[in-house]
Amino acid sequence: MSFADFPEQQQVVQLLQRSLDRGRLAHAYLFTGGDIDELEAMAQTLAKTLNCQQPRKSESDNALDSCDRCSSCLRIGESLHPDVHRVRPESKLRIITIDQLRDLMEQVHLKPTEAQFKVAVIVGADRLNVQAANAFLKTLEEPPPRSVLILLSTEPERILETILSRCLRLNFGGESGSRFDKAQIGWLTTFGEAASSEQKGLLSRYALLGTLMARLVQTKTEIEKTLASRSPLERYQDVDSRLREQWEEELSAAIEAEYRRHRTGLLAGLQWWFRDVWLQTLAVPADLLSFPQLRKTAAAVAKRISPKEARQNLQVLEQTQRLLHTNVQETLALEVGLLKLNL
Repeated sequence: MSFADFPEQQQVVQLLQRSLDRGRLAHAYLFTGGDIDELEAMAQTLAKTLNCQQPRKSESDNALDSCDRCSSCLRIGESLHPDVHRVRPESKLRIITIDQLRDLMEQVHLKPTEAQFKVAVIVGADRLNVQAANAFLKTLEEPPPRSVLILLSTEPERILETILSRCLRLNFGGESGSRFDKAQIGWLTTFGEAASSEQKGLLSRYALLGTLMARLVQTKTEIEKTLASRSPLERYQDVDSRLREQWEEELSAAIEAEYRRHRTGLLAGLQWWFRDVWLQTLAVPADLLSFPQLRKTAAAVAKRISPKEARQNLQVLEQTQRLLHTNVQETLALEVGLLKLNL
């Protein structure tokens, strides 16, 4: 991909291209937004542009965009370039460890093998553990010459302030807004119909849990299929066993990260639906609802509970979201949360 492939992010692209044209690229960037794939694609495109053999240039003869066709661009796109490095959260604990950071920084401090710039991309920088983050500070304060560090995060509020203050932050459009596609609306419709039914008791609560877990299983299956098809494991069969093991670990970590992001979005949709329930207990106008097409199911629940109970539901879902950012068992956290809801 080249910068031309990001029509919805022209503000960020123009800022980067102005910096490239003036030779004033920052040593460290923090790319934030709602789509980690887009952030990684943009970081990769910047790495390509810095090291492209046939870049599109400005009048001052500085590279503005990659050709996306030369040997350097192709190898960066395939994660095979010796001067462009990435780290991701480890698959088990979902953290980036100090050992990973040390290995990365060791590579960055070496002279470029063939490229003009060394580029290090940290995917999921909010998953740096404290030791790794502190070890990274020295490199951020004194980066090697002709190197660019790019941190990516969908949850920048979880990054240490000492790291945030040393990076130039670029926000990608759509970071703060919640967008729900037809599939999400369809699932919320199913959930709302089940939640608004007259059935009560534990059986109905566990039916809701089953609905939620089934959706999560479907989501993870789709993510596994999509990311596996993009992995170099699918394209390169005869590779060194260590490289294959690294790719397998990266794929596992990427699947887990993407799944958690989708799970957060799924529960965010529930929160907005329960917000509609709360608003309907207050008899607010329908045009203030997040999902006016689902107002009947929200109204059915609103008739059975008080505004105070409706607010408690929102607090329960917020607590559940926070719990899921820890190492708590997923099914247990969701079960406890659903059992606490006032329906």
